[in-house]
Amino acid sequence: MVTIKDIHQARERISTIINETPILSSSQLSNLCGNSMFFKAEHLQKTGAFKVRGATNKVMYAAAEGVSSVTAASSGNHGQAVAYIANILGVPATIVVPEDANASKVSAIRSYNGSIETCGTTSDERIPRAEILAKENGGVFIPPYDDPLVIAGQGTVGLEILEQLELVEAVVVPIGGGGLISGILTAVKEIKPSVKIIGVEPVSANDTYLSLKNRQITSIQKTNTIADGLRTSQPGSLTFPIVEKYIDNVVLVSEDEISQALFFVLERMKQLIEPSSAVTVAAAMFDKLNMRDKNVVCVLSGGNVDLGKIGHMM
Repeated sequence: MVTIKDIHQARERISTIINETPILSSSQLSNLCGNSMFFKAEHLQKTGAFKVRGATNKVMYAAAEGVSSVTAASSGNHGQAVAYIANILGVPATIVVPEDANASKVSAIRSYNGSIETCGTTSDERIPRAEILAKENGGVFIPPYDDPLVIAGQGTVGLEILEQLELVEAVVVPIGGGGLISGILTAVKEIKPSVKIIGVEPVSANDTYLSLKNRQITSIQKTNTIADGLRTSQPGSLTFPIVEKYIDNVVLVSEDEISQALFFVLERMKQLIEPSSAVTVAAAMFDKLNMRDKNVVCVLSGGNVDLGKIGHMM
């Protein structure tokens, strides 16, 4: 399993590349939720999402080992992150994206000189294709979440939260494949185990919720949730044991709740976030956290929104 030492090493490795993102607050949402609400603003991160942390840690390590190229499979944000850091390091990158990938994310990948290949609509389809391409190109596959270096990179979010808000009592984290939450869990629980960590999934993309209920990794069918970054088929084989060991709770939010949270953050907080980020706000707004009078941090995981489709998200 990933250790707190791994996360500290990741922080040192990526410190010259990533931003230390701010923590925002909202008095309106605090009054609505009955908690002091704070927001870890990873939507203001380079490439517009937390993914650049894990991708940078993995690609920098691979580059130091002399890799000739990198390949990734991504619905968008991980692909952007891999293309971004690979471009900085002068390493060719190929990104396999779903056929229905967010147009703005695909455009961003190309802007970082990443080559694009489309494959299917699920992670079960695109990940094997990316692995094949990596072998054909003699390069390295950069997993979107199920990799120790990627997990450790995402865990740096947890280190920053603990330093920026010493009185934090709960952290609410979106769950896709589990890289972000497993990294944050390791960082926070190893340093301050009293802090509650609550994961959030869409009702229609509840693979981690079901896996915890069944006490084993459980797959789900294809889903069309607006939280496109959370559309994984099942938790990772490395991430799930970490989640199972440390997690306090996983809650589910509906598509309507995600939409309302997205609109609230845009209208009241003047912040443009992705639906995948909005799930944490939705969990707080619609009383899914089962807590009062606590200092709660919602992780806003990304802000890469296709503006042409934003009207259909609300």
